[in-house]
Amino acid sequence: MRWTDDRSGNVEDRRGLGGGAVVGGGLGTLIIAAIVFFLGGDPSAVLSGSGSGSPRTEQRQLNNDELKVREFVEMVTAENEQTWTKIFAENGMKYEPAKVILFENTTQSGCGTAQSAMGPFYCPADQSVYMDMSFFKELQSQFGAKVTEFSIAYVMAHEMGHHVQTLLGTTQQVDEYRRSGRYSEAAMNRISVATELQADFYAGVWAKQTDAREHILEPGDIDAAISAAEAVGDDNIQKRSQGYVNQESFTHGSSAQRKEWFMKGYETGDIRQGNTFDQLLK
Repeated sequence: MRWTDDRSGNVEDRRGLGGGAVVGGGLGTLIIAAIVFFLGGDPSAVLSGSGSGSPRTEQRQLNNDELKVREFVEMVTAENEQTWTKIFAENGMKYEPAKVILFENTTQSGCGTAQSAMGPFYCPADQSVYMDMSFFKELQSQFGAKVTEFSIAYVMAHEMGHHVQTLLGTTQQVDEYRRSGRYSEAAMNRISVATELQADFYAGVWAKQTDAREHILEPGDIDAAISAAEAVGDDNIQKRSQGYVNQESFTHGSSAQRKEWFMKGYETGDIRQGNTFDQLLK
């Protein structure tokens, strides 16, 4: 991935600051949380009750590699802001940027206590993306994804896609469906899949439009994004975790669906082509 000169001021780096809490629960709990919430939407139902233990107060200096990671995240955040500002303006709307928060181990979010093993997530309550970069090692070792700079950019773009959903009212509508009690568990799972695949679609739109503006893509970048998308497909995760696939329990979409919708966003570059709900809920 080719770096640009753009940097965002909407990145908060909490690494090395201490604070937060040591979250209770064994490794098994953390692995389950990672599977359930990686690339997810609102994790408040689990996060709100997860904080416990003693406060952490240690502090440390960030090393050069960590500072480079911050600069990369600032760059990708800036490119998301510029691309979505342009797309919203073209459709008669105003884009409000999300905040990106880098942390390690645990931190507090508007959705409760965040912890590393949950992976990157978007919290609509404070309109922020939370990222512990160490999770990308798990993405490669546990889920078989090829991790590159652009695969990290894809994950960030997916989470920014959830922010776009919040700005457009999609997140609020899905929450209303959930609260209403009118939908079965199977129906809510399909709605969740539609929500996640639309975020993948928006990530593809971002890649297309940002590359047209800044020429960020290099050979292999799209393949790396697809590898990350396929790695966290529900079928792939279920095969690795339980040895069989139960399609009725999908909440994020299959590997094939995630690839399909990311590529549709990338090929069209048109936000209006991403109505996953009509297609998946017929």
